[in-house]
Amino acid sequence: MPILSQNLILSRCPHCSVANPNLFIIQHFETNNHEANRLRRWGAYRCSTCGGVVTAWAPQVGGEVVEVFPSPPTIQTDLPDRPRAFLQQALNSIHAPSGAVMLAASAVDAMLKLKNYVEGSLYSRIEKAATDHLITREMAQWAHEVRLDANDQRHADQAAALPDEEDAKRAIDFASALADFLFVLPSRVERGIARTSQAE
Repeated sequence: MPILSQNLILSRCPHCSVANPNLFIIQHFETNNHEANRLRRWGAYRCSTCGGVVTAWAPQVGGEVVEVFPSPPTIQTDLPDRPRAFLQQALNSIHAPSGAVMLAASAVDAMLKLKNYVEGSLYSRIEKAATDHLITREMAQWAHEVRLDANDQRHADQAAALPDEEDAKRAIDFASALADFLFVLPSRVERGIARTSQAE
């Protein structure tokens, strides 16, 4: 973890995902609990790229940070390599929204292929996955919106508006939710069952 000092050293800004952000202190303050036995020293830091504020606390100034808010987004290790790489790249390029949307769509494409949905367009595979109850109908509706944005960008549709960071965040949110639904949650359930079986 980084040190609570004049600059907060993170690999990426939790807001804009710029690499090696300049997060400089704008405020120091202290908090404590009602019993006065949990003193926290806080720093509020501003990203010079996006203007977003990141807070962090440590037991003392100059000490190792215990938590950062918002916490930098991470990709679960339960996700297979290819979709995880696309999703990580999408997160890392959120400041370049067109690229982030395409990478999120590529992550969705890779996840569907891993579930043996390989034939046809991305949209038709999403529909087939919903028909087969691999995903819910609501997820298919959400995916349709994400997929159309990505398709417009891939084919440089002159009529399509360029995506902004909010569009990129929505695409990444969907791809992350799909990853959780198809891979992360089933892996957690399997681990939970295995732990329960071992305890018996």
